[in-house]
Parts: sequence; C-alpha cells; structure tokens
Amino acid sequence: MSVFQFGERLPEYSVPVLNERAVRAGAGILFFLAIISFMNAWLTGNFQPTRVFVVAFLIEFTVRLFINPRYAPTMILGQWVVRKQQPEYVGAPQKRFAWAIGFVLALTMLYLVVLNNVIGPINLVVCATCLILLFYEAAFGICIGCKLYNLFNKEQAELCPGGVCEVEPAKRVGINLGQIAVVAVFAGVVGTIAQWVYSTGPQKPAQAAQVDISSPAAPIDPAETERCKVPDFAKAMGHEDKWKLHNNCK
Repeated sequence: MSVFQFGERLPEYSVPVLNERAVRAGAGILFFLAIISFMNAWLTGNFQPTRVFVVAFLIEFTVRLFINPRYAPTMILGQWVVRKQQPEYVGAPQKRFAWAIGFVLALTMLYLVVLNNVIGPINLVVCATCLILLFYEAAFGICIGCKLYNLFNKEQAELCPGGVCEVEPAKRVGINLGQIAVVAVFAGVVGTIAQWVYSTGPQKPAQAAQVDISSPAAPIDPAETERCKVPDFAKAMGHEDKWKLHNNCK
C-alpha cells in the first residue's frame, strides 16, 4: 500500500473505502480531548489547553487529508481499539470532503486562538461546530459533512454508514408517542431532582466586600478600563462574568 493514499482499494467495492469503526473511534478520541480543552477554557478562562488541542487537531487532519488516514494518530489508536471487530467499510470520497471541513475549521481556530489570541463569539461558534460534528460521528455514526457532500457533488455518496445511501430505514425502527412520552417524563423527573439538589445543597456564604481604608486606592488605568469594557454581545448572552474571566478582567 502506498504511503500517500486516501482509503483502501478493495476488489469488491467500486470506490476507495475506510473502516467506519476506526473512523468513529478516532472521532470519539478527538471529541474527548476537544470537550476537555473547551470546558477548561469556558470554566477557568485558561485557553492554553485549547491552543495545544487546535495545533494537534490541525496536524491530525493534515495527515488524514494529504498523507494517509492510516497514519493519522487518532486513527491509529482507533484502529487498535476496534482491531477485534468486524470492519464496516464506507466510501472514502465523502469522508475526505467531511474531513476537509474539519481542516478548514482547524485553520480558522489556528489563526484566531493560537496566533492572534482572539476571544469572542466566533471562537464559540467554531468550537461548537467541531464538537457537534465529532459527537454525531462518534455517538450516532452520522457524518454531517458526508451529507453535505451530496449537495456539492454530482456523483452521490456510496457505501454510507448503516447503508443509508442505498436503502430507506425500516419504519419499525422509528419512535412512537409512547416512547416520546417516556423521554419527556424522564426529562421532567431529572429536572425536578436537579432543582431539589441545588435547593438543598450547601450554600456559599456571601462574601462581604472588604475595603482597606488605610491604604490609598490604586490609580485607575484608562487603557485597562477600556480593555475590560464588556462588549454588547457578551451582555446580550448573559456572558459578562465569563467574558471578564476569559480576558483577565476584575
């Protein structure tokens, strides 16, 4: 097999293929690392793990697209994890298109977060998009980018996960009103329990503001005041405290 190759050529298939089980495992690994770095930035204001992940994410998709998916780090780990499972081969062309979307998102985050330290709603949108794409791939086997492939290519995708390109899903696998009611009741019960837990949990004591009148107040830096002025988009999102945290403002 050539080093520079996208997908395997198997005699029983008319298009290059990839092992969907390894692809989903790789997506799960990336999602796990992505959600850790994202939540760390969101909750603590520390963007360093996010910057490291963005670079790693870009390297991963560069190898997948321009060298060979077999040599991409998370694909190697994913293939090892599912090594004892029967391969499920899917068409490689639509996966390449989907991964190109990931590559563009990675380049965008490299420019914004790693090179320019930009903090704002565009970061949130790009990160959320990556997380959604990875989660759908890993959890449901649904490749959203593959679905977009059919909108931009005359040749429609072949060998999709679960056979969705070739056959319509059976009606019996749908959900009925009874099942929807079960989900609604479950959500209501969990919501009620959550309210009870939060209402009966330990309360944080109010912290009284302490002012040291013995020492003069620190001079106010107009430039720092202007830098820490909360933008309108953060106020509209109810994101004022998080914005100050992310920008090291008090």
